[in-house]
Amino acid sequence: MSTGYKISYLDNLESESIYIMREVAAEFEKPVLLYSVGKDSSVLLRLAQKAFHPGKIPFPLLHVDTSYKITEMIKFRDELAEKEGFNLIVHRNESYIKRGMHPSKYGMDKCCKFLKTQALLDALSEGGFDAAIGGARREEEKSRAKERIFSFRDKFGAWDPKNQRPELWNLFNAKIDPGESVRVFPLSNWTEIDIWNYIKRENIEIVPLYYSKKRKIIRRDGLILLADEFNEPREGEKIEEANVRFRTLGCSPCSGAVESEAKDLDGIISEVTAAIKSERENRAIDHETDGSMEMKKREGYF
Repeated sequence: MSTGYKISYLDNLESESIYIMREVAAEFEKPVLLYSVGKDSSVLLRLAQKAFHPGKIPFPLLHVDTSYKITEMIKFRDELAEKEGFNLIVHRNESYIKRGMHPSKYGMDKCCKFLKTQALLDALSEGGFDAAIGGARREEEKSRAKERIFSFRDKFGAWDPKNQRPELWNLFNAKIDPGESVRVFPLSNWTEIDIWNYIKRENIEIVPLYYSKKRKIIRRDGLILLADEFNEPREGEKIEEANVRFRTLGCSPCSGAVESEAKDLDGIISEVTAAIKSERENRAIDHETDGSMEMKKREGYF
């Protein structure tokens, strides 16, 4: 008998992701959800809430804070965690932060290695986490297209794309030896436009940096950077104002904005639908060297 309810492609994606979340909770001893404050993390949170409703999310959130995140991101993170009552863990590589590690001084690859990759590996080790749930999507970037949904990591946290388990008929192998772990990607089969359509459907709160607004910017090496406490104009550069927004968020010195008039979700969806470039075209860390993202992932990066 028909119920009159039409199953949409978003319902199918949601169902798959919720199934994966529940598999993680059932199969691993101590999982954690990696929370970056971005749009994909916001969708992960909603999916986790739905997966375990009416109970609370049965694992903590982990945010790796490099100390260079845009101020609005940190404010949004803290306010959301307090409002929703999330168990939020914030981890920073304080020893390298105190050394003044900065991409303009040491290069983006080295800065990312210590403030992101090493900080993440340390946080997972200190917390004893055997599964880390992340918001990466296969269509996002070519090295991420190689990921399994349950992506095996060795005892050093390293990823080898040739040493992964087959995933047939949504059967996931969660068996690991002591010291090994798994990164889990419930959004693997989602696209950027799926994320935005789901955010609209679910009325998910997101950090305002995704909406177009007149902001002070610096144009540098093909990127539009915020003119903030982390980005000061160099010789020959000037601070100007423009209507910009972010398609993807990270550290302020490495995250480029796009010129845009999209001030609401409908505007964002229209822009993303018409876009011919990946959202990560404006992430400097992906492009410093050939195969940069894959090398970072092999070392343990998200």
